[in-house]
Amino acid sequence: MKIIPFYTNEKQLIKKAAAENRQAQRLLYEKHAPKMLSVCRQYINDFQFAEDVMVNGFVKVFKHLKSFKHEGSFEGWIRKIMVRESISHLRKQQFVVYDDDIIDRNNEVDSYTSELDVAHIQLLIDELPTGYKTVFILHIVEGYKHQEIAKMLDISESTSKSQLFKARKMLQKKLKQQKIIGYGTK
Repeated sequence: MKIIPFYTNEKQLIKKAAAENRQAQRLLYEKHAPKMLSVCRQYINDFQFAEDVMVNGFVKVFKHLKSFKHEGSFEGWIRKIMVRESISHLRKQQFVVYDDDIIDRNNEVDSYTSELDVAHIQLLIDELPTGYKTVFILHIVEGYKHQEIAKMLDISESTSKSQLFKARKMLQKKLKQQKIIGYGTK
């Protein structure tokens, strides 16, 4: 039996989904959910909270789908919504602290391998204080400029730069510790 795809053209699929066609919405969700969960997970340590944020983000995507102008990437448009939802979640949870005097936590990382994989690096990023982590991901991963980050997080541009500098410094320290621990030459 040959399966005929529902819609092969994403533009048509978006148009149908905007007209509240549930099958089209489901197909868009299934196509983009894995990447968007990854985006939310970068900001939110707890997988279940990240999944909740992603679902809320998709509710907004489908609610505002008619406003998508087909200029630029649809995935990029969804990604911006997910980033904003993640930041909004962090604000509601009041976990984001933008304090220049955060004490450097000396977290040792157990290593069973000398090679760092993506999951391990994500764990190292997760250990950063939330403010550092948020700015780091927005700048390094998402590519936002400090001026944009400052506006999004309601902080000064210099605070954004400072948070990024401290996040990098902390990650470098953790990576150096990882290398030493990994080779057993503590």
